[in-house]
Amino acid sequence: MKLHADAGATRITSYGAGYFAIGERIVRHGIIISADGTVTPWPPVVPDDLDEEHLRQIVAHDPEVVLLGTGVRQAFPAPELLVPFVEAGLGVEVMDTAAACRTFNVLAAESREVVAGLLPIGSGDATGA
Repeated sequence: MKLHADAGATRITSYGAGYFAIGERIVRHGIIISADGTVTPWPPVVPDDLDEEHLRQIVAHDPEVVLLGTGVRQAFPAPELLVPFVEAGLGVEVMDTAAACRTFNVLAAESREVVAGLLPIGSGDATGA
C-alpha cells in the first residue's frame, strides 16, 4: 500500500510483503521507528518471537505513545511480556502491522512522541505496494 507523507518528516511511505519504505529507504526486516527519525532494525519476525528484551528496546526510545504491529493479524503478546511497558507507565496499542503503519504516520504528523515496533508482513501476507 502506498502512503503519502508530509515533506521533511519521518513517515512510512509504503509497506508490503517483507518490506517497509521510510522515505526513499527500503528495509526488509522488522523495525522500531520513532517520530524523531530513528529507524532501528528489530529482530522478531512473528509475534511468537517477541520477548521482554524486544519490548524494552521500544521503551528505550522514551515514547509518549507505543504501537506494536504484529504482522498480518493483530496478536496480543503474553501479559508477562508487557512488564517493560508497565514499569515505564506506558500503554501499548497492539494492531496488525498495516494499521500500525497508518497510525504511526497520523500520530507523527501530529507531533506526538510515537514509537512503533513493527513486525514484517510475511511474503504471503502482502497488503499491496
